[in-house]
Amino acid sequence: MNGRAVFICDGQRTPFGRFRGGLSAIRTDDLAALPIRQLLVRNPAIDPAAFDEVMLGCANQAGEDNRNVARMALLLAGLPVSVPGITVNRLCASGLEAVGLAARSIALGDADLVIAGGVEGMSRAPYVLAKSETAFGREQKLEDTTLGWRMVNPVMAALHGVDAMSQTAENLAREHGISRLDQDAFALRSQQRAESARLAGHFDAERMAVGKLDADEQPRPDTSAAKLATLAPLLGPDGSITAGNASGLNDGACALLLASESAVARWGLTPRARVLGLAAAGVPPRIMGVGPVPAIGKLLARLKHRLDDYDRIEINEAFAAQVLAVTRSLGLADGSTRVNPDGGAIALGHPLGASGARLALTAANGLARGDSRLALVTMCVGVGQGVALALERQS
Repeated sequence: MNGRAVFICDGQRTPFGRFRGGLSAIRTDDLAALPIRQLLVRNPAIDPAAFDEVMLGCANQAGEDNRNVARMALLLAGLPVSVPGITVNRLCASGLEAVGLAARSIALGDADLVIAGGVEGMSRAPYVLAKSETAFGREQKLEDTTLGWRMVNPVMAALHGVDAMSQTAENLAREHGISRLDQDAFALRSQQRAESARLAGHFDAERMAVGKLDADEQPRPDTSAAKLATLAPLLGPDGSITAGNASGLNDGACALLLASESAVARWGLTPRARVLGLAAAGVPPRIMGVGPVPAIGKLLARLKHRLDDYDRIEINEAFAAQVLAVTRSLGLADGSTRVNPDGGAIALGHPLGASGARLALTAANGLARGDSRLALVTMCVGVGQGVALALERQS
């Protein structure tokens, strides 16, 4: 990243709750405020008025997350009214995009201290009803905003299709020859690695308790290949995508503390990772899951790096088929230990706007432990995009 050095110095996230689970009673704006408030508690030496910006990603923004949830959350968290906030939407990569935008603002000298992250309360996503297109029209359609397309533009449907997320994964599975057996094996590894990481305490540094909930609700450490094999395909008997090899609908929030070198010195912060750069790319919407491939290619070219330089690669697990399409396109083995060493969204959950920030935080903490020197964080994005972020160890 050109310009000044940018560091991730701290981060916190809520547990990721199941759909209609332990976090579902919390308003989305209140949920977003929780990790922000925790960062203030963890860093008491920082004058709250010194924050230049709060940037949060959020994919839905149709309910309690409407009207700039970042601004609402920072005020609910107790930051002064002088601190501004902006909400970013790049769908599933919204939280990662917020981290990248924060890093760019610091690198350019427009900010020194920024909180960046994301939130999604999928349990509380509302139903919406569009206004009639004609006077006294009686053809209104109630739309569920939890996930996927709504109020579809017929021109978009004609040009690119409006495949559901699970259908895009099926498209990739068929086009890349990814079997149900391989998908289930990947899903099982995600569960096993997440459980190993939990037992090793890897999530303790990043995850706060929310009331009585002090652990992620999505993981199923007792699953097995046999159990996964019993699950029915989501799109009919000829399909391979199941609830077991896909991420869930989840609630959660995450916030990271990013700082310039001068802010690190002024407030006595300890850098965990340096942000090297961010890149985004587009792909056909019907195969949106391969978006990380061109995004990574663009980022590596910009940094003059090779994929082999990176010993930790965090790929958001929207679907096992989607991750395997990416890893195989990149020449990585299905079970590569460089990819998601602490498990991923199939095990931990995928609250859309928060997931990218969680991946960046998990990667930064892994670097700080000395597990790796360089880390890539990447996500696919609905409507056909990919985003990639590069981090470097500082200790």
